[in-house]
Amino acid sequence: MPDFSLFFSRIDDFICPELFSPKLDGYADLENIWDVLLRIQQGFVKNTVKPQILGTIEDGAIVKGDIYLGEGSVIEAGACVCGPAIIGKNVTVRHGALIRGDVICGDGAVVGHTTEVVRSVFLPEAKAPHFNYVGDSILGSKVNLGAGSKLSNLKHDRTLVKAVINGQYIQTNLKKFGVILGDGCQIGCNVVTNPGTIMEPGCMVYACASIHGYFSKNTIVKLKQQQTRIVANRD
Repeated sequence: MPDFSLFFSRIDDFICPELFSPKLDGYADLENIWDVLLRIQQGFVKNTVKPQILGTIEDGAIVKGDIYLGEGSVIEAGACVCGPAIIGKNVTVRHGALIRGDVICGDGAVVGHTTEVVRSVFLPEAKAPHFNYVGDSILGSKVNLGAGSKLSNLKHDRTLVKAVINGQYIQTNLKKFGVILGDGCQIGCNVVTNPGTIMEPGCMVYACASIHGYFSKNTIVKLKQQQTRIVANRD
């Protein structure tokens, strides 16, 4: 049984804490941390959402399907939110954002300009603020994605995703599995996380890296580039 407290300290503050319950009627027991994603893929959001609009939908926003929008939350003009989706309090869905369904955003989260999100979970105050793709992923509290970072969720050959645990490849039985980011992880600009990546809290990834695997708490991942060559411009 996964110890979710190792990754996420604010499950009790989350709008749908039952998603992380070891046993939940209608769904398989959680044996691995990625089994939360299986619950999302099996329709947890559709089965849980109670449509209600308590926040603000600006003129020019597109909202369709079953949506719960909490108090103080804003869907800005030019954004598109497709249900089912559960959006907590004080969440900002910025201009140009696309929520494609089966998404849960905890209180204070941000889905930013031209960011696309599908089948994913944002714990409280998680942010994907600029030009991001978030597919089949879990973002812990106060995670921040740098501009242009992409959380890839599908292998080129469409085979099932494997995770790396204790140096061993483990079959997840998921065709689509992006990344699991523990609380406070910071992902640099233009980073690509490859399918099945798992990071414990406090990890940091420098800009432009492409990563895969399991990263322990407070790991820093740096990309070492070849020496930059500077030459004179030719007329």
